[in-house]
Amino acid sequence: MISVEKILDQIPQDSSIEIKKLEKILKLTKKADRINLEIALKALFKLGIILECDKGMVTLSEDNSLIKARLRCSSKGYCFAIRDDNEDDIYIRDNNLNHAWNEDRVLVRISRIGLRRRSPEGIVQCILNRRSENLLGLINQEDDEIIAKPLDDRVLTTIKLPTSDKEYLTNNDSRNLVEVQIDRYPLAQLHAEGHVVRHLPIENNLSSDREIILTKTNLQKIHPTPRIGLKTPNVKNRVDLTNQKCLIFQGWKSLNAPQMPAIYSEPFNGGTKLWVHVPAIAERCPLNNKLDLWLRQRSVALCLGDTWRPLLNESLTKAALFAPKVISEAISICLDIDKDGSIYNWEFSLSKIKPFAIISNKHLEAISKRKPRSRVIPVTLKPIKDCLDVISNIVHTVKALNEDEIRLKLIKLDLPIPNIEELGDLRMIDPSCKLQSWTLPLRVNDAQSIIEVILRSVNRISYKHFKALKLPGIQISTDFIDANSLNDVVKSALALDVKIELNEEGVPSLPNLLKAFAVAPCQRVLEKMLKHTLPEPKVQLIHDNDINDDINDDINNNELPLCNPTSNYISLINQHILVNLLIDGKDSQSPRSKEKVNLGLKDSWKDITWPIFNKALEDTIFSNINASLLQQICDIQRQSSSLKTGLISIAQAHQAEMLIGSEIEAVISGVQSYGFFAELPPFMSEGLVHVSSLNDDWYEYRSRQNLLIGRKFKKTYQLGDTIHVKVTKVDVLRNQIDLEVVDNNEQIDDNKHLDQQIGQQVST
Repeated sequence: MISVEKILDQIPQDSSIEIKKLEKILKLTKKADRINLEIALKALFKLGIILECDKGMVTLSEDNSLIKARLRCSSKGYCFAIRDDNEDDIYIRDNNLNHAWNEDRVLVRISRIGLRRRSPEGIVQCILNRRSENLLGLINQEDDEIIAKPLDDRVLTTIKLPTSDKEYLTNNDSRNLVEVQIDRYPLAQLHAEGHVVRHLPIENNLSSDREIILTKTNLQKIHPTPRIGLKTPNVKNRVDLTNQKCLIFQGWKSLNAPQMPAIYSEPFNGGTKLWVHVPAIAERCPLNNKLDLWLRQRSVALCLGDTWRPLLNESLTKAALFAPKVISEAISICLDIDKDGSIYNWEFSLSKIKPFAIISNKHLEAISKRKPRSRVIPVTLKPIKDCLDVISNIVHTVKALNEDEIRLKLIKLDLPIPNIEELGDLRMIDPSCKLQSWTLPLRVNDAQSIIEVILRSVNRISYKHFKALKLPGIQISTDFIDANSLNDVVKSALALDVKIELNEEGVPSLPNLLKAFAVAPCQRVLEKMLKHTLPEPKVQLIHDNDINDDINDDINNNELPLCNPTSNYISLINQHILVNLLIDGKDSQSPRSKEKVNLGLKDSWKDITWPIFNKALEDTIFSNINASLLQQICDIQRQSSSLKTGLISIAQAHQAEMLIGSEIEAVISGVQSYGFFAELPPFMSEGLVHVSSLNDDWYEYRSRQNLLIGRKFKKTYQLGDTIHVKVTKVDVLRNQIDLEVVDNNEQIDDNKHLDQQIGQQVST
């Protein structure tokens, strides 16, 4: 199905296009598809989104009042349009949705300007792109009709099904879970219609959970791999690094896990020299061929617990695989690092390497337990005894880089994923792409943690290199936390008697705040609160970024992912630009010039006064790296993040399901006017104690202290408190856990006894 957004993307911004040419670009060969395009264009004419400039020619309207956004709805019916330009969200009333659903891409027109603290209001003028043609629903019968109600209660609709789908009904309503394909979206007074694709069994196993969450996040479809040959990597001007004992650090154990870069380090000028070798994918798969377009559709490798859905196809994976004692082509980054962990020089190059060994978490655990001066080598370390010095150098370098990150105010929170065995590789750090504003503390016995610190450092200098040379690319940037938001966290911490050092302005620095949290009894609760306060990272086109920051300034939160082309397309597209720079970039003003500039070297931009790419190559690059590609990648990144969260949540819910009827000690992790949330150890499932179940008193919500307090007996439930609860109900599909306080009645008796004592004392 071709979306409105795809049609508009093919119409030039400052010129017109012939409708017949538009049909060719969209590959509409069938008459029915061309008729549908004609209907869509007529609708866009009436809405004023496009104009007919000449007969058979169309152009985009210059109406700047239409705003591109993504719709975000709540189960209560509140809907907001999240703007692409990161301006204020727009409130959409339910009667102005025009049948748009949660997560749909829309064009919005503002109908009322926001005043004071109120959000602006708007109307959905056009649905650019539906989030999905398929969704999860619970099927049931109402009168004579078979309908499906979306499992996601933020999709405010029902879907009418054919009577033949009655076969999927069972006596247990909670088991009537199906995948529904939408045949017709709602239009005017007409309801949405669809049909059941398959029944999804609800069983307590990873395979069943995986299918449910894949469908819920719209990642269940697998597109067939195109049959196309691979190019041979460039053999000229490759640096021969096969004598290095570079190592592959790999913590992931599941089938089809992505390939990690190879690492080597050695002492240099009082600090260290660090090499990072990345699999050469871009050279084997040119931009915009069939395989590249297939990779764009996938965009990320998906961890499904005990297996992965890889980004690369089988032939590309085999061709680029790093293996011990095997020579492989790579893109290498060499970093010069001083003793404090600051990177003062770097160089990018094409290379060939010969990895020495694979280093796993078992090796790192054995090294951490080994006494420093011991001559005895444990059995686990004997196969890699010849590279123990290299591992020691790498660990030393990573510790220095980690200290530098703390100096750069990168936020490290100790919030690991629950150790549920069924989650497989989901329990481990994913260093491939930054999807959050915080990181876990460094753990030197964890291969993934070591790699993550190294790759973040490479990504930061990659951003500087691309920015200085004015190269296109995709960057990830994170805004620093807002002072007002930080104050809210500080107030909550002070209410819990956490000792915090303040500066002269009466505001704590972020490092001091994190140090205070680290020694607080309620560390996890406070760090979770801080995590929810942090701004989300932004994925941007680097050549569209207007930030005029100093590229030599180390205090920045900008990264350009480059080192994981086997697991995310952002790294691959950036690798394409780097390869074009190193192979086809102009390193001199004229071919006859004897003075050449090493385009991969730091500060090379200072000697360049000419265009780096010729016009044809520049047009090819910029036509591929555009807003449409960015939007597609962002959507899939968002879906993959939801997939990970969903798989973890459903595993936690299954663990809580086994506790129904049990009494357990929990920690209050959030307080609201309608009740409070409590985290259940050891798997950190979060349940709700609704205020209606607190029948010993009338409880008031005090937001500043993050607590509920009883009017009569003054009993409090405060953030960070340890309480005893009973698990009463678990809805695995919606990840809803209902809890009750078990010592409630005892507290009533104690309070009554206390009142009697006070009454007797008053009477005497």
